[in-house]
Amino acid sequence: MAISAAQVKELRQRTGCGMMECKKALVESDGDMEAAAEALRKSGLAKADKKAGRVASEGIIAIEISGDGKTAAMVEVNSETDFVAKKDEFVNFARAVARRVLESDPADIDALLAMPLAGDGGETIDEARRNLVATIGENITVRRFARMESSGGNLASYLHGGRIGVLVEVQGGDAALAKDIAMHVAASKPVCIDESGVPKQLLDKEKEIFSAQAEASGKPADIIEKMVQGRLRKFLGEITLVGQPFVKDPDQTVGKLLDKAGATVKAFERLELGEGIEKKSENFAEEVMAQVKGG
Repeated sequence: MAISAAQVKELRQRTGCGMMECKKALVESDGDMEAAAEALRKSGLAKADKKAGRVASEGIIAIEISGDGKTAAMVEVNSETDFVAKKDEFVNFARAVARRVLESDPADIDALLAMPLAGDGGETIDEARRNLVATIGENITVRRFARMESSGGNLASYLHGGRIGVLVEVQGGDAALAKDIAMHVAASKPVCIDESGVPKQLLDKEKEIFSAQAEASGKPADIIEKMVQGRLRKFLGEITLVGQPFVKDPDQTVGKLLDKAGATVKAFERLELGEGIEKKSENFAEEVMAQVKGG
């Protein structure tokens, strides 16, 4: 039977598939719109599964905050290219996933993927993801998320170009201070808030390295111990939030800034796009720091 341009257009709008694919599906289904749409969906999902093994290290970090400002969620959704990451369909999907994290507090990624994207019992997040892969033609993954609820402090977020996202809760001070701390975390990438949060394995490893370096100097044992302790203090100052020089005023540490305001950082979360995925090396932290200092 003859397939009209209007039918092809309608199917294309419904499925997002190419014009020739839509025309072929309509011909094979004898013009049955529902059957053609279902065939394209099945074909698209099969194609999506084939793309699952391809590296997706681009994408965006999306942040959503509740109306009362007391809860925030952040997700990393990856694509293969930066071009796809800028498409409205991709951005809208990432934001919808972040809203689901905000509203439903999933236990882990698997639980999140099994949830309805819109919360109305419709397609799951994973089904929506696979359909998006079929439409866009690139592998897309929902990689990780973070969620934070205020325990009475100021909850702030900071998003740098969709590539670095931060959530932070500051007890005491004001909203402006919390925002500054969030920007600092984005730029300086602290490991933890203070010394108590440093992983023992990391501290032991650094101490072993410092000890070997100090012993090579041939100095007396008491001097070597002082050298090691001095280097450990410097190391802790570099990796702990309170020990780092504040990016907007390097003459004072974040700890001193907080002390002046009578404030403490209760928690922070930082996600950097593609972190840990093999990809082209780019230092977004340095880019954020340059922007903050210039602001």
